Amino acid sequence: MSFPIERPRRLRRTEAIRALVRETRLATAGMLYPMFICPGRATRQEIRSMPGIRQQSVDCFLEEAREVEQLGIPGILLFGLPPRKDAQGSEAWSPDGVVPQAIRAVREAGLSLIVAADVCLCEYTDHGHCGVVEGQRVVNDASNERLAMAAHAYAQAGADIVAPSDMMDGRVAAIRTRLDGDGLEDTIIMSYAAKYCSALYGPFREAAESAPQFGDRRSYQMDPPNAREALREVALDLEEGADIVMVKPAIPYLDVIRRVRDAYAVPVAAYNVSGEYSMVKAAAANGWIDEKRVVLELLTGIQRAGADIICTYHAKDAARWLKA
Repeated sequence: MSFPIERPRRLRRTEAIRALVRETRLATAGMLYPMFICPGRATRQEIRSMPGIRQQSVDCFLEEAREVEQLGIPGILLFGLPPRKDAQGSEAWSPDGVVPQAIRAVREAGLSLIVAADVCLCEYTDHGHCGVVEGQRVVNDASNERLAMAAHAYAQAGADIVAPSDMMDGRVAAIRTRLDGDGLEDTIIMSYAAKYCSALYGPFREAAESAPQFGDRRSYQMDPPNAREALREVALDLEEGADIVMVKPAIPYLDVIRRVRDAYAVPVAAYNVSGEYSMVKAAAANGWIDEKRVVLELLTGIQRAGADIICTYHAKDAARWLKA
């Protein structure tokens, strides 16, 4: 018998010892902070279902972007709320749209933040779907053309990363071709490669004002019971030119993160989504959980599963707690 020679508790005796032998070390260096940009000036609108998160005009956004940089968070992920919507989502590729304005503001301010821009049409279309609609059907190839136009607008404005989240087939190839054809070959594509049709996106739809006006997104986002299919989606996106692949949501799909991590030697991102965030905030507000311990445990679990990059609304709080 190994006892008493082997006593695993020896390595748990003090915090210093636990830290010394810790296998997973959570750090802000792998986090992106999502932000919502809206039209106007001096506009800062609280999102009811996401305490601490706001829709902000570019001037107010820039103030928070400076705070993000000071906290040691390396980058931000931008979502736009346009001044007007139409069936095509044309504000998504306007060079003067709110997201290009925000990107240019970061560059002109000299901030060192990595800027990633979400590429999707759902915030920009009057029907709320992630692509072009004919009747009540989301049309794949015509959607890809418009997604490539949007990615091009963000890259031209100075985005380091464009992040297609629509789940149209072939959209990574369309974006890569458009970017490379215009001398923007250094722009990184972080594809939402395995994005599930999840019930955890509800608060985001309030934040981005992007709820579909009919039907749902099950015909293009992934079916939650499927894991092998995620590997197929990741493989296709990598073949088309993706540099980073993402699994979304994070917490119910830790097994998928691990499968992707084991299968591919590329950076893997995970999105700790709005519903995951809001549940923690609600439980903490009711005194049911210790928010700090729960958030750091959840983020550590996502990283331990294999995520190199975590997109999380908790990033600012996590940065403060990790520095303490």
